[in-house]
Amino acid sequence: MPETVIKIENLYKEYRLGVIGHGTLYRDLQSWWARVQGKEDPNSIIGHEDREVKNENILALNNINLEIKQGEILGVIGANGAGKSTLLKILSRVTTPTRGLIKIKGRIASLLEVGTGFHTELTGRENIYLNGSINGMGRNEVTKKLNKIIEFADVEKFIDTPVKRYSSGMYVRLGFAIAAHLDPDILIVDEVLAVGDIEFQKKAIGKMQEASSKQGRTILFVSHNMPVIKSLCAKAILLEKGKIIYAGVTEKVIEKYVAGNGKNLRGEKIWTSPSKSNWAKGVIPGKELGMLKAVRVLDESGLVCTNFTVRDNIYLQAVCQIYRQAKYMDVGFNIYNEKGDFVFCMSDDSRDNDNRKAYPGLYQFTVKIPGDLLNDSQYFVLVGLSEDGHIVHIRERDVLLFVVKDSMDPKGSRGCYFSPNWPRAIVRPKFEWEVKRI
Repeated sequence: MPETVIKIENLYKEYRLGVIGHGTLYRDLQSWWARVQGKEDPNSIIGHEDREVKNENILALNNINLEIKQGEILGVIGANGAGKSTLLKILSRVTTPTRGLIKIKGRIASLLEVGTGFHTELTGRENIYLNGSINGMGRNEVTKKLNKIIEFADVEKFIDTPVKRYSSGMYVRLGFAIAAHLDPDILIVDEVLAVGDIEFQKKAIGKMQEASSKQGRTILFVSHNMPVIKSLCAKAILLEKGKIIYAGVTEKVIEKYVAGNGKNLRGEKIWTSPSKSNWAKGVIPGKELGMLKAVRVLDESGLVCTNFTVRDNIYLQAVCQIYRQAKYMDVGFNIYNEKGDFVFCMSDDSRDNDNRKAYPGLYQFTVKIPGDLLNDSQYFVLVGLSEDGHIVHIRERDVLLFVVKDSMDPKGSRGCYFSPNWPRAIVRPKFEWEVKRI
């Protein structure tokens, strides 16, 4: 039976909002004296059952208990602010817990943010040796793996260039290649892989699967991409407000997460300031193409709507403020069902190139999902804005929710043709048939 390599008991992480200390010498001394006496901090909210902000303190992690076995790939999911990154930072020793016990067996390598552990003035090659040294490896050990790291990262041409000149995608490729090839016993990967291109994501996922199955490595993987979580991780945990609210088989955890999300999503979202989307981390400040102003789900009459039948036409709409000129500008929508399956993508790159040019101004994009296409389910929408077909400026996940239900149209219910015991398909198009007696 695999041994436990990470054991977390009664883990808390508390932050005080806006300041380093408590704000007064008296309260700082109170907390210090309580620690000396081994008593609970009188200015702390730890011990409360909720996560409300009190005395400007907030619990980022609230009584986490978890065991992870050798060779497991554990998915960590949850909404923004649920505590996912805080948990990984504590395990990576980037920050310390406020209270609790963590036992780790083996060497950890982590990839938490774009450029983590890089010195921007050093070249890619020099940063490989620097990271190897940080992870306790000798120069000769790193040299043996150097070529494999460079080849995996696909940065041969730029390996002797200072990394401050690298794009965000190059940062991620090199960072992951270093973390994955330095033979860690435990690999921790945050959402940063989303910055990389599709081909690199596939390669990175394959590398993690190989490291787990063939080498017995343990992997903690945080992502908002439910299909990737489902394909990569056999088990997962769902964090909400700093607590583990569900743990188990990945598919069941995803269903729980999506069902909970459905309570909070709606048919319209409006922004009054530029989005802080995690998917746009790689965009260089000052070079943003634009911002989202609004996204909506509309019915046939143009009204915001979240409930449809399988026969209804559904319209998705995005309003974007474009700041500057660009050769090509594309808005796209990704549709996911209630199980986290990727249903399809809709992008306006079908327009001819002249019509895809961007100029400063306010733009409205609307796309139609024809009736008799989607199966009955809940659907979540991701919206993105890209430039020149590959530079992602904005990708906002799960911004909209709409529900498609079976049609009980008196002219012919579609439901009567589909037994509840039959396998559920992602889509359910209505096909044209010709039947004649011959």
